[in-house]
Amino acid sequence: MSTMNSDTPDQEHSTTTTHSFDDSDTRADEMREQLEAWVEDLAKLTDEAQASKQFQQWLDVQSKFHDYSARNTLLIKLQCPEATKVAGYNTWKDEFDRQVQAGEEAIWIWAPIITDKCPECGNSPSYHERTDCEFDETEPEEWSRGLVGFRPTSVFDISQTEGEPLPELETEAYGQTDGLVEALLEVTDVIGVDARIVPPGEWTHGSASGVCERRSPTTTKPVVEVVDRENRADLASTLIHEFAHALLHFDCDDEKERSRREVEAEAVAYIVSRHFGLDADNAAFYLAAWDGDAPETVRDRLDRISKTAAEVIEAVE
Repeated sequence: MSTMNSDTPDQEHSTTTTHSFDDSDTRADEMREQLEAWVEDLAKLTDEAQASKQFQQWLDVQSKFHDYSARNTLLIKLQCPEATKVAGYNTWKDEFDRQVQAGEEAIWIWAPIITDKCPECGNSPSYHERTDCEFDETEPEEWSRGLVGFRPTSVFDISQTEGEPLPELETEAYGQTDGLVEALLEVTDVIGVDARIVPPGEWTHGSASGVCERRSPTTTKPVVEVVDRENRADLASTLIHEFAHALLHFDCDDEKERSRREVEAEAVAYIVSRHFGLDADNAAFYLAAWDGDAPETVRDRLDRISKTAAEVIEAVE
């Protein structure tokens, strides 16, 4: 594991102990107060993560990758299903100091053609001359630039390149699980989900570590799947994250709201993981990368987060 910068949140993965609440009249109040305190801890960690040098370096690299259209995203996935980061040959070489490996096949997408554009027919000067358009109010040199068409262009996935590594954010949970994964799988009926751990060779959801889906219009339970991995603490945290989606977000199509709910799910995973003695502080980097307003979202949605975390904790206990 790489060493973190001193201005990042504490990433030492120090040993934590399982928290417990006495079975007493004050148990509910104690539990609520503790969970709310952990929500505030996560918000502060995320503030620190967003301000860290490591996160700013990561953001700088991400800004150099294009957001591709739905059409191009589909083309990329059809040609290279495992693609995660794609860029042109020269971009890899000049911007990232990485070289496309010999023998790699290009991924072909459509690139926009931006040039001077006739205000009347919308064509570039050369095509304008071949049309019947008689626009002559301004000279071609004075036309505004705009989209006139598309051309095929080649890109390559990072897996097809070699060279300097890109900065990464450490987002995994750590610690001794003491059977937590098995306990989570045993309470699926209580939580109301169907769940399974999928071997990496059978995983069909790309770079995602877990999913929560409705398999058909008649499905009554959310279906949770997580990809298996050696880090059992992170596996448990991902299960909790997807359980939170099942409890809070099974039906949500609004894109902006979905980002807020992703923050909620990761906050629940942080709290429950911490309750059971895992080190989940790296969730702060996950939230910082997912949503710039994550700390405020965590605080604004404290009740939903803490109630859902309590529901998972009580089911497992």
